[in-house]
Amino acid sequence: MSRSVAIFGGTYNPIHLGHLRAAEEVRDVQRLDEVRFVPAAIPPHKDPTAVTLASVKHRLRMVELAVADTPGFGAWDIELARPGPSYSIDTIRALRAELVPGDRVGFMLGRDAFAEFHTWKEFTEIFALCDVIVVTRPPLTCALGEADLPVAARKAFRYDPDVGGFLHESGHRLIMQQVTSLDVSATEIRRLVGAGRSIRFLLPDVVAAYVQEHHIFGAGPTSS
Repeated sequence: MSRSVAIFGGTYNPIHLGHLRAAEEVRDVQRLDEVRFVPAAIPPHKDPTAVTLASVKHRLRMVELAVADTPGFGAWDIELARPGPSYSIDTIRALRAELVPGDRVGFMLGRDAFAEFHTWKEFTEIFALCDVIVVTRPPLTCALGEADLPVAARKAFRYDPDVGGFLHESGHRLIMQQVTSLDVSATEIRRLVGAGRSIRFLLPDVVAAYVQEHHIFGAGPTSS
């Protein structure tokens, strides 16, 4: 039987309930067998000096803790083992090589990230290798239109009402999925931790406890 696996990458600095709920809704609606959470070692589109980036070890461990007891969720450290910037195209190719022909590969990203998709490495090839699932993120909730497609890729797509999105010439889909709007951000969590305030109910309890235990982001005794 064919499998259906989606990649959900990010810095996960830290992973929080907004990430987890979005992945669960995509897993459910898209009937995925697995969602792999992939922490980026060196995010190519983020200035590492602009934020307090927890170590690779801590970010991976927080993801592992967050998904450990959830069927269909898994942590994948593939980008942490590669040198240099973490490019999504390399991760997608690695997953394609692992699976068999006929298996479905999906790639999840937020609506805000998709607005910069044209700057990504080999972005046109991503469309040819997998389904791209754009997830709404507050306050951006509108549907995708042709104007949202990267100019260099527009001719390769046509709108297909049967899939509720765009169909690529390769047969893969570009769709936008509305998810529950949990306006939780890693930036705000880090700010609260630094101020010694509670982060309970913004991320899994086991992750909050890990942040406190290892003093990540300046965590003090009241950070959970």
